[in-house]
Amino acid sequence: MIAAGTSGTPEARESDDEGGLAPKRRASYARYVVGKVIGSVGSLFFVLVVNFFLFRVIPGDPARTLGRGRFRTEEQLEEFKAAYGLDQPLPQQFLTFLKNTFSGDLGVSLRYRVPVSDLIVDRLWPTLLLVGTSTVLAMLIGVYLGMVSGWRRGQRFDKVTTGSTLTLYSMPEWWLGLLLIAVFAVGAGPIPGIFPTGGLESVDPPDSTIGQALDIAWHLTLPVITLTLAYLADYSLIMRSSILDEIGEDYVTTARAKGLRDVVVRRRHAARNAMLPTTTLIALNLGFVVSGAITIETIFSIPGLGLLASEALTIPDYWVLQGTFLIASGAVIFANLAANLVYGLLDPRVRT
Repeated sequence: MIAAGTSGTPEARESDDEGGLAPKRRASYARYVVGKVIGSVGSLFFVLVVNFFLFRVIPGDPARTLGRGRFRTEEQLEEFKAAYGLDQPLPQQFLTFLKNTFSGDLGVSLRYRVPVSDLIVDRLWPTLLLVGTSTVLAMLIGVYLGMVSGWRRGQRFDKVTTGSTLTLYSMPEWWLGLLLIAVFAVGAGPIPGIFPTGGLESVDPPDSTIGQALDIAWHLTLPVITLTLAYLADYSLIMRSSILDEIGEDYVTTARAKGLRDVVVRRRHAARNAMLPTTTLIALNLGFVVSGAITIETIFSIPGLGLLASEALTIPDYWVLQGTFLIASGAVIFANLAANLVYGLLDPRVRT
């Protein structure tokens, strides 16, 4: 009887939680983390394998394919093979590729004659500015629009925002970018051309740091607007669907029965639970920031990773393509891992 009574005390229950349930929860999440990390490592290794065999599966001699007829003699061809390790057996090439990749050596660009890693570092920050800024703006605006339109389902706000975001999403990015250039950069009718047509900065940029920052921001205005408008529907539609799922839940009805204002119920109760699916989308899209936007960077002449990959395709500069592909894929894999780990903390049900 004493033992039975003791086990029901708060101290005993706390001891049971600390000694039994809590370690099980921690172990469960630890196994969840280990499983996700192993899966991400496997995905990264698969990317490395695909990256290595990407141009080596092409029929014929890879060196001749890369040379594009530039080699006049066999000596030049053999020298090129030796310089890029193409004279080694394929398994040895793969091991050398893995060793160089993990040491940060991504090869030397055929076009620019500089290390690919240095080239990627130089082109990375314009992409982060462009795609990162537009991703954050699309996320903030899209989540808000989806939250409000889902809460006001069937009303005028819902119809206008849903229709507008879907229309923008259906437009090709390059077409929307060209349309904005024609209207706001070149000028159309009474609308003067006030924005630059392309580039990251002016030919004669200001001397001051603030002036240079404003000049870059001015050049990025149209491309950022283009990407932001193009991806609003990604966030708004998923958030709207999540809000619709939460509206009928008991906790929302209880919060309303308490007399809370509608905006408080939406913001403090429904929106928090509805953010779970959106969290995954946000994390994945942040991973795509590194990959850049090839069409937008090409149209607006932004010297980022997207334009670098587009230029590398025309040569072809396979070492640059390998480097950009590896960086973009690694960023997506890492973002997916982060999303899974955060999701496991927010919703313990996914661990099972």
